[in-house]
Amino acid sequence: MFKNYLKIAWRNLTNNKGYSIINIGGLALGMAVTLIIGLWIQDELSHNNYFSKKEKIAQVFQSQTFNGNTGTGPAIPRPLEKALRDGYNDNFEHLVMSSWNISRYLKYKDKSLSKTGNFMQREAPEMLDLKILKGEKDGLRELNSVMLSASVAKALFGNEEPIGKTLKVNNQYDVMVSAVYEDIPFNNSFHDTEFLMSWDKMIASQEWMKNAEDQWGNNSFQMFVQIADNTTMDRVTEAILNVKKNLNEDTAEFNPQIFLFPMKDWYLRGNFENGKQSGGRIKYVWLFGIIGAFVLLLACINFMNLSTARSEKRAKEVGIRKSIGSRRNQLINQFLSESFIVVLFAFVVAIVFVMLCLNGFNDLSKKEISFPWTNSVFWLSSLVFILFTALVAGSYPALYLSSFKPVDVLKGSFKAGKYAGLPRKILVILQFTVSVAFIIGTVIVMQQINYAKNRPVGYDKEGLVQIPTFSQDFQGKYDLMRTEFLNSNAVIEMSASSSPTTQIWSNRSGFDWDGKPEGFQEDLAWTEVTPEYAKSLGMKIVDGRDFSREFATDSNAVLLNQTAVKYMGIKNPVGKFLKDDDEEDPNPPLKIIGVVEDMITQSPYEAVKQGVYVFDKHGNSSFYNLRLNPNQSASQNLTIIESVFKEHFPDLPFEYDFVDTEYGEKFASEERIGTLSGIFTALAIFISCLGLFGLTSFVAEQRTKEIGVRKVLGATVFGVWRMLSKDFLKLVIISCFIAVPIAYYVMNGWLQDYPYHVLLEWWVFAMAVIGAMFVTVITVSFQAIKAANSNPVKSLRTE
Repeated sequence: MFKNYLKIAWRNLTNNKGYSIINIGGLALGMAVTLIIGLWIQDELSHNNYFSKKEKIAQVFQSQTFNGNTGTGPAIPRPLEKALRDGYNDNFEHLVMSSWNISRYLKYKDKSLSKTGNFMQREAPEMLDLKILKGEKDGLRELNSVMLSASVAKALFGNEEPIGKTLKVNNQYDVMVSAVYEDIPFNNSFHDTEFLMSWDKMIASQEWMKNAEDQWGNNSFQMFVQIADNTTMDRVTEAILNVKKNLNEDTAEFNPQIFLFPMKDWYLRGNFENGKQSGGRIKYVWLFGIIGAFVLLLACINFMNLSTARSEKRAKEVGIRKSIGSRRNQLINQFLSESFIVVLFAFVVAIVFVMLCLNGFNDLSKKEISFPWTNSVFWLSSLVFILFTALVAGSYPALYLSSFKPVDVLKGSFKAGKYAGLPRKILVILQFTVSVAFIIGTVIVMQQINYAKNRPVGYDKEGLVQIPTFSQDFQGKYDLMRTEFLNSNAVIEMSASSSPTTQIWSNRSGFDWDGKPEGFQEDLAWTEVTPEYAKSLGMKIVDGRDFSREFATDSNAVLLNQTAVKYMGIKNPVGKFLKDDDEEDPNPPLKIIGVVEDMITQSPYEAVKQGVYVFDKHGNSSFYNLRLNPNQSASQNLTIIESVFKEHFPDLPFEYDFVDTEYGEKFASEERIGTLSGIFTALAIFISCLGLFGLTSFVAEQRTKEIGVRKVLGATVFGVWRMLSKDFLKLVIISCFIAVPIAYYVMNGWLQDYPYHVLLEWWVFAMAVIGAMFVTVITVSFQAIKAANSNPVKSLRTE
């Protein structure tokens, strides 16, 4: 019986090639989009699955409250380690202190590479369950040991045996390779951890870290833990929540709360708002999941509409089958078999589409997704996917067609009925409602990105290059290098800073000033700079003056940004002082000599943070900031700069970043989402139009004789076109009235996540409506004009 079903299904497909191509093509496109989105979602949800102890690993986070606003992050003080080991050690299998992911120069013989990694405590490799390829897992046991990723070991040593070899770090100290571990895959935290060094080595080589051992206010460190098997994240968090507040009175005013942030949430649920977890990338998983479901639904609607529209052509077949004894369930099975074959063909074509598009999709989404040919779960899921799609697409046509009465059909009195086309109209409305909503959403996303891009940044980011200066080789050489670079004619100005231009690396509190409100708890972004900083970046001084080497007192001077002046409530700030509120060991007061225009250093979608720029008198710079000569090409300037750099630092690799590129990275995530949404929207519209095209061609075919009669009676081409087009335009207009308020509600809610956002304007919605109507007219017109120009003699010949 099943074989007979398949034969008849195949015969119907080959006898109606045009409709079969539209059905298979539309479904294939919808399934391809759904498959790609499914692979993307699977990649997102599998983040950190590389770590076998994922469910037990967490990072220690801290929330602190400043003037009623609670901030949350992973920065913790070093004394917290001792407090947790002494008082709560039973809760942890492993407890690991860590530096931030930092860049270091690794040199072997005459080869020097800049790589990123962490200084971590001895238990880290065991906690992360690193796959050791050479050496031992306890590779951080010795003070001067280093563990390398496989790719770094290969780059440094080639085919040599790496274990036991000595590396020089930042031309400062030697370490010995104790282990080589497998590269951590891309879709995992620590994937850019290319080396691990001993935490004790970092403490031994940095005086400030030794001093931080009892500084509860110095939140400059990270801590990772693996909880014990006999407890839970919530129970441990409950136990340690107030440990810092209880042990240190000086920070108690900020109500510090310590808690565990599970590894399983790091990637998808990493946002916090006023101390509470508030989602993260999981919203994009939901967004694209919904898009994939709707795109597949649009393709299924095409199949339903074309199948039911051809009902009169298949009515006699149903009548004959019923008259010779076919039961309704057998007819339903027959039509579902046809649906299954169409979906199966469509799935094969979809696989081809996915294979052709996957590399481009990876480039666009910054992923490394591969097609899971050998994954049995994927193929089992695909079978369920095929059956589900076949059922969704074929259920309504099967139930509708199998309901025909054989007496009416065989007597020739069968008519589809006054409301037979109503379900098709509803489905068309649904299709275009989704498509119009997608159009509006995509336009608003791109508007928001461009709005933030066009926001004044407070400095000139074009032609600005920054060079990292982490190595000891740079110590004490700023003045020399500034002179050398300026004399090279490739640089017109240069400065140094403790943070990159596009980030904030340090925050400070603990100051007093005239007029400071009682109980005010400040939180200031802190950047140490050389006197040429504002000039080299092109910052604007709006009050007072810039730093100057001519004034010796400027070594204890600061610049505030405009937001800091408002935040601190200082009127006429120039000439006033910021005083250290540490009465026992106060630092000299800092004189405010000027106010600079706000500069965007964090997210361009958020308000500028209150910032202080301090004269760097200790040489704590981490970056050189170079303003390139605009009268020469960038490549020419960089060639000269590199030659000067290599003359003074022959053992270090020449590394640099364009600040405008770094700033552009702040838009990368939203741009990717906007671009992908645009592509999927275009595909959704195409699928909708494909179904509309097929439906129009069938309606034109169904009304061939009517059109012939109208033309004989004098109907014009325009009149016939209007007759065939108006019904579809009505449906699209109805869908627009439904889509517009839905899109407004959803996108208005999305924009509220951004403090700095675009306003919703009427023309966006009007443009989407006009665009949908235009696309409808174009789609319908081809078949309508073709039918209007047909010869009426041919259509009436059989009458």
